[in-house]
Amino acid sequence: MNEEQKMSSIKRQNLIMKLLRDAEEPITGSEFAKQTNVSRQVIVQDVSILKAKKEPIMATSQGYVLLDKQKSQGLLERIVVCKHTPEQTQEELNIFVDHGVKVKDVIVEHAVYGDLTASVMVSNRAEAKRFIERIQETNAVYLSSLTNGIHLHTLEADTQEKLDAACDALKKAGILVE
Repeated sequence: MNEEQKMSSIKRQNLIMKLLRDAEEPITGSEFAKQTNVSRQVIVQDVSILKAKKEPIMATSQGYVLLDKQKSQGLLERIVVCKHTPEQTQEELNIFVDHGVKVKDVIVEHAVYGDLTASVMVSNRAEAKRFIERIQETNAVYLSSLTNGIHLHTLEADTQEKLDAACDALKKAGILVE
């Protein structure tokens, strides 16, 4: 990489950080690519470099966010164990969000790698629908397919009652593992 390319990369990375700090919603790699006139792959590389420099960037199903902006004051978290088929994923997500609960991630235990955690960050039906559509569009497999449907979710809500109600609804749907 020559000096001019290095400066261009640094400017682009600074712009990415500025846009993320100012953003109200996640920003996709494609959106960054359009704004900086480079490929999405260049953006992925820039974000990887920023993460290596300890910038608190997280890739979610909706795009990139700063972890600092995602830290929630006064919210409660709970980890739950679920088991269902891939076809029931939409139902599971809808149960959570319909009860005012945000699904932060999905965790599965891999025989070789140990715990694998992926960001979900779904808090309403529109985000849940987009998440499912992205899985279908990319022909991706759900992490739970590695574990016969068993997986964990880290949940977040502003009251214990919302978490309890969501868990009760999951129990009734036969999705919650106790």
